[in-house]
Amino acid sequence: MEQADVIIAGGGFAGLACAKALAERGIGVTLLERKKAPGIGMHTTGIIVKECADEFAVPDHLVRRVTDVRLYAPSLRYVDLKSPDYFFLTTDTPNLMKFFSDEAEKAGARLLYGTSYEHGRVEGDHIRVNNNYFSRFLIGADGPRSRVADDFKLGQNTQFLLGAEAEYKNLPLPGGENAFYCFLDQKLAHGYIGWVIPGVGVAQVGLAQRMPRRPDIDEFVKRMNTVFDFSQAEVVARRGGLIPVGGLVKPFADGNVILLGDSAGIVSPLTAGGIHTALHYGKVLGETLATYLTKGGEHPASLLHRIYPRFYLKQGLRKAYEHLAPNWLLDQVITNPLFNYAASNVFFKVKHLK
Repeated sequence: MEQADVIIAGGGFAGLACAKALAERGIGVTLLERKKAPGIGMHTTGIIVKECADEFAVPDHLVRRVTDVRLYAPSLRYVDLKSPDYFFLTTDTPNLMKFFSDEAEKAGARLLYGTSYEHGRVEGDHIRVNNNYFSRFLIGADGPRSRVADDFKLGQNTQFLLGAEAEYKNLPLPGGENAFYCFLDQKLAHGYIGWVIPGVGVAQVGLAQRMPRRPDIDEFVKRMNTVFDFSQAEVVARRGGLIPVGGLVKPFADGNVILLGDSAGIVSPLTAGGIHTALHYGKVLGETLATYLTKGGEHPASLLHRIYPRFYLKQGLRKAYEHLAPNWLLDQVITNPLFNYAASNVFFKVKHLK
């Protein structure tokens, strides 16, 4: 029987940030991840917002800065949006994940790749995991359909986008290669967008749909043939996955079992951005939990109840977009100054942690 102060289920951004923060403060932490190595089978687009880049330093060779947004209506009319002080970073996501994994391991975290979280239960003042691990705390960072949440009767995500993305080599981009090309189309990308964005050595082409609809990336590429020249482009990778957009799950904690990242639903319902919230609150939880274990004081779940984002406004805006923005209306308003102002706020000024 192995014992740790904290066991983390899931080795994504949230779990690794939490593990590193705990280990840096001398807490014994074991992370269980079913994948055999970091960065395998990624589901995220890996786009990092400015606020995240400001908070978490990443190696320059793993990122590419994108400053402009070109927003297309269903008719393919477009408007260019710019902000003098904002940017996005596209990433070499598998190697970025390996970077965060290495950082957590260097700090002293025990990372068990190829080891799934299978089940857990409370036994006295400890939590037994997979029959052979004991811990004082269990952190569920095991994705949008969390087994930890299921085992401990915590809240679960019920509203999702389903995203699909392909990476292309040799795809020329119009208007330079420093723009995030976004496509509004409620038939191909109901409730969200399609995108083409310059990545690290590739172009990332994808879209997402509000479930139960499913994205058809090949149909999207056919639609984009009038904008991009795919004739010499080659697909070198594909990925896809669920994006929870229903907001914070309730409850997200019970006793010493706490949900984090996608498991907790702390993904923006409007932009579907979750990397910054995963890293930020993973770090906050690790720091708070370390203090609680060494010095006492406020229980970390109590702190998270106060600071986890609820996304009430963003949920309202998502519902309005899904139900009140048919394609004919998007075509009409794409060049309207008020619409452009609102779109600029979504891309450049919406605070990603609230």
